[in-house]
Amino acid sequence: MGSEITPAVARLISLLEKLPGIGRKSAERIAYHLLRLPKEEALALAEAIRSVKEDVRYCRVCYNLAEEDLCSICADPSRDSRILCVVEQHRDLMAIEQTGVYRGLYHVLLGRIAPLEGVGPEHLTIDALVRRVREGNFQEIIMATNPTVEGDGTALYIAELLKDLPVRITRLARGLTTGSVIEYANKEMLTDALKGRQSL
Repeated sequence: MGSEITPAVARLISLLEKLPGIGRKSAERIAYHLLRLPKEEALALAEAIRSVKEDVRYCRVCYNLAEEDLCSICADPSRDSRILCVVEQHRDLMAIEQTGVYRGLYHVLLGRIAPLEGVGPEHLTIDALVRRVREGNFQEIIMATNPTVEGDGTALYIAELLKDLPVRITRLARGLTTGSVIEYANKEMLTDALKGRQSL
């Protein structure tokens, strides 16, 4: 590290380097960009980071991101409370919302079962999901986990837990190719997958 870098800049670069997809060069570029920003803009960014860490939590019902007790979707009375879409992550929920096709409710698992990574059902929100389905009046549960080995395994595990309940369990149609990731699917592909969902 050259002597021209001050301790404060070096610390900023070091912290930026820890972000996903940010290498040393990118961290340096971002740090020097922040240095060039007007003070108000840089501090607004710092405040946004502080606010996210202090004000954002999980919705007590679906585990979506929220700033209140309920997320905006769970709090919306116009949503169809008979349909529940189960996703792995918040990013998947946002991708499905952007299609404008789905108007039901969601449940975010906060991951998928991945034994090789040490992630079991107990690390996810599966117990809360099963409890919610048992206590609710859902007619259909859409398993919108990613079409990967772990995503499919998670969907089948949950379907087995729910098999005795009077609810239809469906899976997104394979407009999503096996091994793809929902958050990167385009709007049209997700729309087709939602419309063509099949029983699990």
